[in-house]
Amino acid sequence: MPLSTRALFRAPLQPEPKSRSQAVPAGRRQPESPPHSRPLRIALLGYRSNPYCGGQGIYIRYLSQALARLGHTVDVISGEPYPELPPEVNLIPLPGMNLYSYAKPTQGLKDRGLHSMTDVLEYASFISGGFPEPYAFTRRLAAFFQDQRPDYDIIHDNQSLGSGLLSLLRAGRAVVSTIHHPITRDMNLALANEPEWGMRLLIRRWHRFLAMQKRVAPRLSRIITVSEQSKRDLIQDFRLQAKDISVVLNGVDTDTFAPRPDIRRIPRRIMATASADVPLKGLIHLLQAVSGLITDYPDLELVVLGRPKANGPTARLLNRSGLHGHVRFIHGLSTDELVQEYARASLAVVPSLYEGFGLPAAEAMACGVPVVATDAGGLPEVVGNAGCIVPPADATVLAAVIRSLFNNPESLESLGRAGRQRMLSRFTWRRAAEETIGVYRQVLEELGS
Repeated sequence: MPLSTRALFRAPLQPEPKSRSQAVPAGRRQPESPPHSRPLRIALLGYRSNPYCGGQGIYIRYLSQALARLGHTVDVISGEPYPELPPEVNLIPLPGMNLYSYAKPTQGLKDRGLHSMTDVLEYASFISGGFPEPYAFTRRLAAFFQDQRPDYDIIHDNQSLGSGLLSLLRAGRAVVSTIHHPITRDMNLALANEPEWGMRLLIRRWHRFLAMQKRVAPRLSRIITVSEQSKRDLIQDFRLQAKDISVVLNGVDTDTFAPRPDIRRIPRRIMATASADVPLKGLIHLLQAVSGLITDYPDLELVVLGRPKANGPTARLLNRSGLHGHVRFIHGLSTDELVQEYARASLAVVPSLYEGFGLPAAEAMACGVPVVATDAGGLPEVVGNAGCIVPPADATVLAAVIRSLFNNPESLESLGRAGRQRMLSRFTWRRAAEETIGVYRQVLEELGS
């Protein structure tokens, strides 16, 4: 397809701030105030920030809100899909190709056009099986900073780790990044569960961006991660130094994710989250456990927040096992609808083979739902002794624990109360924001800002 076709080169899209008249934050710094006490001007970055799918949009939304409520000025600079933000947080959109929102990439090309070399590179990588969004976003980000020269104390990247961040470092800016977990873990699990060599090649191609992330991460001012396990994995997989990593546990919105006593729990209804139909989420093992339980519990129902691939491993297992009558998939829920689903569940299961943190476990516990989770990744740090921990990829043990809980309603109630209390005492977004500010100030002090 010729790139000079007029239909492809329309006027470029310009970032439009959500609530301010200019994209660059207004106001001036107050250098007479010491950096350890004055409010900070923070740019929080997200290459994509879907508020309902995956944890990145949730992290952006709640951390930005908590930082703003501590008195700091926060701008979120995000690619599409954009996050939902509170009024006190400003959105600076950086639109790109957003090709994952189209059923056919050619339709995305027709709608968006190619307006820059970044667009060309993003489209070429996408149609050849790559994942270009982190790289393309930070290229646009670097151009935005060069053009607008916004005034921030700290720039906080949310796991894009794109090479465009290096230009900000060269300009003397303080740049930190949250790495929820190294995506090397996702790739290795996907490869281990894929027998076809052609698909294995595609998996490796899609994860080519990891080479960029491994190159960029050690050069940033500081890395924030969300569990001690993720810290250990980053040291191993990304060759980071322990002294350069700060652990700040995520929070959970305990006001929104809360028990709903007006909604009746349905006995033997299990809730699970599988935001992606990939081996990492361990849904296959939960389905195998359910298959072994339905003889004794014919009314057992598994409600999965997610959508399986049409011919993916989940669909194939459902077709073989005859579980269709016991498994229901839901997606596109509002937050309130999700809380209602938790309120109806008698048990939540997080069967993941790896999680850097485990937000679904935290949300379920905040809702007072007893939780069974694997000991994979950071999940034990979230669940603690307020839930049941099982080994990953072991359907037999998982089924035995579920059976034991179904037969002991008192244990279910006790775990539900303990989980709620654990979230209230240790997993608030205010605590996460305060610790994050502590990291910012340490970085600024080290840089002499």
